[in-house]
Amino acid sequence: MGLQIAKDIFDLTATFPNEEKFGLTSQINRCAVSMPSNIAEGSSRTNKSFSHFIDIALGSSFEVQTQILLANFKGFITDELAEDIELKLEEFQKSTMKFQNTLN
Repeated sequence: MGLQIAKDIFDLTATFPNEEKFGLTSQINRCAVSMPSNIAEGSSRTNKSFSHFIDIALGSSFEVQTQILLANFKGFITDELAEDIELKLEEFQKSTMKFQNTLN
């Protein structure tokens, strides 16, 4: 799920204005990549450490949500697209938190 969200974000930011390349585009892409990357990295650790990496992935997902809202406010994406991504992010967050609870 995290990989699909990251792919969707990269596809989306490819349509952002060029002047956002080093601003919002860069920031949202880095956060989107952080989500699955931290889960992958943490998976080779102890449960306690893995839980910490999941916290980072979740934090990144909340950052992406904020950046999606900003992109919508600036008119880079439609309301419908913002809502679609938000639903995917919420699903990621719920399932990731549920999994994290099994580690504790």
